[in-house]
Amino acid sequence: MISIGSPTTPFAGTSGTPSVLISGASISGPALAYWLRRAGFAVTVVEKAGALRDGGYPIDIRGTATEVVRRMGILPELREAHIDSRRCTFLNSDGSTLASLSPSTVSGGVEGQDLEVRRGDLAASLYALVRDEVEFLFGDSIDTLDQTQEGVEVTFRGGRQRTFDLVVGADGMHSRTREFLFGPEEQFNRYLGYCFAIFTMPNTFGLSHELMMWNAPGKAAALYAVGGDDELHAFLNFHLPEPPADTLRTPAAQRNLVAGVFADAGWEVPGMVEAMRGADDLFFDTAGQIRMPHWSSGRVALVGDAAYAPSFLTGQGSSLALAGAYMLANALATHPDHTAAFAAYEQGVRKFVTMNQALVDNGSATLFPTTARALVQRNTMLRDLVTLPAAAARPAHSALALPDFAA
Repeated sequence: MISIGSPTTPFAGTSGTPSVLISGASISGPALAYWLRRAGFAVTVVEKAGALRDGGYPIDIRGTATEVVRRMGILPELREAHIDSRRCTFLNSDGSTLASLSPSTVSGGVEGQDLEVRRGDLAASLYALVRDEVEFLFGDSIDTLDQTQEGVEVTFRGGRQRTFDLVVGADGMHSRTREFLFGPEEQFNRYLGYCFAIFTMPNTFGLSHELMMWNAPGKAAALYAVGGDDELHAFLNFHLPEPPADTLRTPAAQRNLVAGVFADAGWEVPGMVEAMRGADDLFFDTAGQIRMPHWSSGRVALVGDAAYAPSFLTGQGSSLALAGAYMLANALATHPDHTAAFAAYEQGVRKFVTMNQALVDNGSATLFPTTARALVQRNTMLRDLVTLPAAAARPAHSALALPDFAA
């Protein structure tokens, strides 16, 4: 349940120190907590998982987001954690090599400047920055929000009740905070026509610091070695005109759907499907973007994927989360009330978000063609890239100029 109180009361409570509850301890949540603490806010982070999540698939930090982590002081350690992939090899449907390229050529990134790290490594670096100054409530979540003129009364799933001056949903693409505020996800999730499954499997192929991707029309399978160890990140992606709503809630149905789609696939895909069936870390979802007309209501705002998930097809989810957290905290540190701060945050970030979401043109992902004709065109492009100089970085990656932090 949620009710809306006055949107104009200054956000500092009777204690004189404004209190903020952040829901979500992945990327945007701890990043926001760091900047809010610098601005003098009392910050609590609630996370439904019982502990910080380690591991996870690789994520990119590019352009503006690289400057954010530099200002946080964690750029050197993230450079140490940089995966430094050496090549991306694209395969024909029969498993033969189509093209072998540098990762930056494929991603539109800047070699030597952009970072690729394990999601868990970034989360751990952010958590280490704030764990001694921020209250973390692991193994809990928000059950109800009730906005009043004085603050936001929160009831947690664990039963405790507390009041905060502001609440921020940093709880991902399937945000419950967003649902509390604005209604069901279906209103805001723009489906991009793909489903995907990610899991780990043994590295029986001898791969090291590289990615191999097999394609057929409407299907893709990739093996990614983030190091030289004995584990691979496996990825199965496929096109569906409509999202499989029932399948999203049933793990067994997810595995059966993926296995059926790839039943006639070549290369190493049959072994990948078999590994998927037994994987204990399978993550299945649809590719989509969260598009909202507003990212706040009253004393509650959204940041990162909860507000503007761009989808993995853009490679910009973590970068938007880091940049958005910085801009939201700076707006709250600069403006005397939350209404003005939230408006400034949206005005400052909206164009950046729009540019990055547009990297997936009309739902069409260049690397994952859905027809035979589109696959031929993509393969021709990849062959040309082998002999052409690397393209410049995509302008969207650095389109946001960061102001000096106000605190």
